[in-house]
Amino acid sequence: MKGYEGWDAYAPYYDWENAQTVGRRDIAFWQRMAARADGPILELGCGTGRVALPVAKQGATVVGIDRSASMLARARTRVRRAKLGSRLQLIRGDIRHLPFPDRSFPLVMAPYGILQSLLDEALLAATLQDVWRVLSRDGVFGLELVADLPAWEEYQNKVTFRSPRGPHGKPIRLIESVTQDRRKHITRFDQEFVEGTGKSVTRKRFQIAFRTLSVPQMVQRLEKAGLEVSALLGDYQGGPWDLRADVWIILARRG
Repeated sequence: MKGYEGWDAYAPYYDWENAQTVGRRDIAFWQRMAARADGPILELGCGTGRVALPVAKQGATVVGIDRSASMLARARTRVRRAKLGSRLQLIRGDIRHLPFPDRSFPLVMAPYGILQSLLDEALLAATLQDVWRVLSRDGVFGLELVADLPAWEEYQNKVTFRSPRGPHGKPIRLIESVTQDRRKHITRFDQEFVEGTGKSVTRKRFQIAFRTLSVPQMVQRLEKAGLEVSALLGDYQGGPWDLRADVWIILARRG
């Protein structure tokens, strides 16, 4: 399975599910990071614009790149409604091969586990090399890892979310199975969104997968790509990281 597979099918449900899980708890952190950047900001895997839109609304110039056409279609609709104009540019592309000149961005953001969708070492290494290339001198790369992936409980056909009104206005529930490939360090989520009742029920099935990486493992890879780690954070207020932290954020600089 490729790490980008499943995201087009996930797009209609992404915002609904994330409103109940991540929500907006990380948004202020990225807005503070953006406020300190002198120049345009790049977000890797911008999806539906969950982070890019509020950062641009604050006044930053943001470029978002994502491989999923379905995710970007939703982001573009939100950009039009917000009347952000040129402050938020959305590009369909592969984060391993960033279509930007060298040293273009003083800040590159990779929120909430986007790098963990790169399921093998070669993909991650190529991405980090291109991040290094597009960062300006002393530019900052901020990334977050999903802290609980390594210890995620395995289960089968569990109803993990339920709502009387889903993204299409119908009752909805998420039936999910989780498997851990400990040898390959990959966590797989098989998801089935069931909407409606009775004869009007519709079902959407797909799988998404994430690579399990610890903070020390990611630090090693950043340093190999030429980036200097400047901070390890354990919360969205800038507190220090440790193994028990609920939030895993790494900040690195290009020298």
